[in-house]
Amino acid sequence: MKKRIREIAETRVRYGYRRVHVLLRREGWPVNAKRVYRLYREMGLQLRNKSPKRKVKAKLREGRSAPAHSNNVWAMDFVHDQLYDGRKIRILTVIDTFTRYVPALDVRERYTGADVVATLEEVCKVSGYPKSIRVDQGPEFISKDLDMWAYARGVELDFSRPGKPTDNAFIESLNGKFRTECLNAHWFLSLADARRKCELWRRDLYEFPAVKRAFPTFFLAQSLCAYAPAEWRYLHENYSQSWPGQHLQPGHECRHQRQSD
Repeated sequence: MKKRIREIAETRVRYGYRRVHVLLRREGWPVNAKRVYRLYREMGLQLRNKSPKRKVKAKLREGRSAPAHSNNVWAMDFVHDQLYDGRKIRILTVIDTFTRYVPALDVRERYTGADVVATLEEVCKVSGYPKSIRVDQGPEFISKDLDMWAYARGVELDFSRPGKPTDNAFIESLNGKFRTECLNAHWFLSLADARRKCELWRRDLYEFPAVKRAFPTFFLAQSLCAYAPAEWRYLHENYSQSWPGQHLQPGHECRHQRQSD
């Protein structure tokens, strides 16, 4: 049990003994909170609120590997900006690390853990549920709302080490491209205007690809056999005029790809 408590504490560095106890009970350990608290203190795992950031340590989960198909691993993060009048906005960015497909760029004035859950649930109705989501240690991502949603949907939350953005390089790359090409290029007159312009930029990633390189629609077409039916229908209905595989059905061989190459 001590070994398992230490593993949880190393991957979820901001979890106290109460949340460790909840995870242990979910895994079937017959233990009460008092015993977890005693073991937690014996191992010196109690949180220090004012510890210097440079001394905070967390280990990645063992066995992290490259994604093998769509909906295998997603990554998400927040990007901050403001409207023309100075009001702050936050954008939740989500990317599939295998296909580089961006299912959501959701703009709001503020975000809570419940808001993250609402956005993910809406996106997953179309794209299906991922096996794992890579996130940082932000308060919205370590919230009970997101933790309960992930547990109920069978999704693993893969936390990055504090101060190590390279642990989630895919989303950091997307955020940089998003800020350079969209946020820095526009004035946002209202929240609705920001949502419209961000959505246009998101769609533009897939509507005009010429070759198989960054964010290619052709690459998405090649991977249709791994897509959920609802996700394939969404891509077909929204982007069928912009890629040569518009008449393909899920599971068909992508002959047009070899011809175009």
